[in-house]
Amino acid sequence: MTDLPSPTRPASNVPEFSVSELSGSLKRTVEETFAHVRVRGEISGFKRHSSGHLYFALKDADAVLDAVCWRGAAVKLGLQPEDGMEVVATGRLTTYPGRSKYQMVVERMELAGQGALLKLLEDRKRKLAAEGLFEQSRKRPIPFLPEIIGVVTSPTGAVIRDILHRLAERFPRRVLLWPVAVQGDTAAAQIAAAIDGFNRLPMGNVPRPDVLIVARGGGSIEDLWAFNEEIVIRAAANSAIPLISAVGHETDTTLIDYASDLRAPTPTAAAEKAVPVRSELAATVADCGARLMGCMARGLEDRRSRLEHLSRALPNPRRVIEDCTLRLDDRAERLKLALPNLLHRREAELERLAGRLKHPRELLTDKAHQLAQTSTRLDHALKTALAAEKARLERCELQIEQTGQRLKPALDRALSDRDRQLASLGALLESFSYKKVLERGYAVVRDPAGHVVTAADAKPGAPWAVEFKDGTAEVVVGHGAVVAAQAPAPAPKKAKREDGRQGSLL
Repeated sequence: MTDLPSPTRPASNVPEFSVSELSGSLKRTVEETFAHVRVRGEISGFKRHSSGHLYFALKDADAVLDAVCWRGAAVKLGLQPEDGMEVVATGRLTTYPGRSKYQMVVERMELAGQGALLKLLEDRKRKLAAEGLFEQSRKRPIPFLPEIIGVVTSPTGAVIRDILHRLAERFPRRVLLWPVAVQGDTAAAQIAAAIDGFNRLPMGNVPRPDVLIVARGGGSIEDLWAFNEEIVIRAAANSAIPLISAVGHETDTTLIDYASDLRAPTPTAAAEKAVPVRSELAATVADCGARLMGCMARGLEDRRSRLEHLSRALPNPRRVIEDCTLRLDDRAERLKLALPNLLHRREAELERLAGRLKHPRELLTDKAHQLAQTSTRLDHALKTALAAEKARLERCELQIEQTGQRLKPALDRALSDRDRQLASLGALLESFSYKKVLERGYAVVRDPAGHVVTAADAKPGAPWAVEFKDGTAEVVVGHGAVVAAQAPAPAPKKAKREDGRQGSLL
């Protein structure tokens, strides 16, 4: 066989690329052209990998863009991505040559507009409320006059100055400031760490505050968003120190207001709620002191007047002592005569009671007479009981004798009745026997097993046994006929009756 010539390729000026070369060229083009982009869309198919990377897609009404956020950037996002959340993602585009796909590498992410923020805020509020973090029973009372006040706020803003100024006007107290950022990506973590840090302070050189104030000035919902973060809410709810929230202006509301023990409309109002007014307290104390002194003076005067009145009503002590001495002497004289008189009365009573007692011999005679009477009654009752028992036994013997005389005729009659019934049943059984039918000229056909056969069992060559009234004959079924195989055996003779009362059962 000869080889066929290979077809020649037509000449072309289009350059030839390998798949890897074309994929690399596309990757470089996409990454150079879209090295920094901002994309707005709705998160779909969100998945957090065990490695910490985030995988999701950004979509709108007409298209879908795959996206990935590496672990290093994911921890700095400042929000928790969820399906259905509308965001603005900042990053770059790249391709994945292994699957001919392109995707966005997200480096930063923020919510797309206030509407999405409010939706996220409401969802988070419902979630935390369902866990019981906003329950009224969790809230603790604020101390009336705390010794130390802990403040969590920015050290450079006007908030801390307003709080310190208001405290100095009302009631100067020691203030511990924990400086934090109150806006930005790291603000929530710093605020939560400050609350936990105050609660973990040991009783040492740095004293533990009696009350905490978390404060910030006014701003937009985005500026106050750090106080809506879940980490801050949980830290405020778990704080063992009573906490006052003072975030924004009076119309601003954040989630920390629900988790705190007391909400103040402004940072200045928080300082007012933390301490009372010292001048008012001093005036109250002075008024209470004056009222106390007046009450004491009036009480002493009342008691002095009562003592004077009582002293006039009391008798002369010397006269009271003399009367008591006279009564004592009289009681002493009467006591000397009371004992002999008592003994005489007790002796007369004893003689009177002795005259009423019987002599022991007389008592013994009475008891012996009672015993003889009881013995006589007992002998009479015993003889009467023996006579009654003897009469009962005689009646029983007579009944037994009469019953024995009636038993023999009754037994003979019962046996005679049973014989007649047995004879009648035997005759009835014999009348139901199939042998009576055989005596009228009929026969019974059985197979070798002894079972009665039917027409369906009549197969050629089948051995049968035909029983007549005078014996049994062995036959074989032929084609349309039965052939006798053996003469019928003579019928057994009936057994004779031994007596005329009972016949055979067979």
